[in-house]
Amino acid sequence: MAGKPVIKGTRISVELILELLSNGWTEEMILESYPKLSAEDVKAVFAYLRDCVQQELYFPLLQTT
Repeated sequence: MAGKPVIKGTRISVELILELLSNGWTEEMILESYPKLSAEDVKAVFAYLRDCVQQELYFPLLQTT
């Protein structure tokens, strides 16, 4: 996945999960569409983000109009 972080044991990127959530998908919708994922996998995305913020491994969002 070109170095992008993925959910362990899958080729599903953290970025994809975040994109789906930002587009209004619910956790239930994600789990139905990606049956290899578990609720714990989705929670792991947020744990990963928390770790990135704590380590300042993030870039500020640019506001679009």
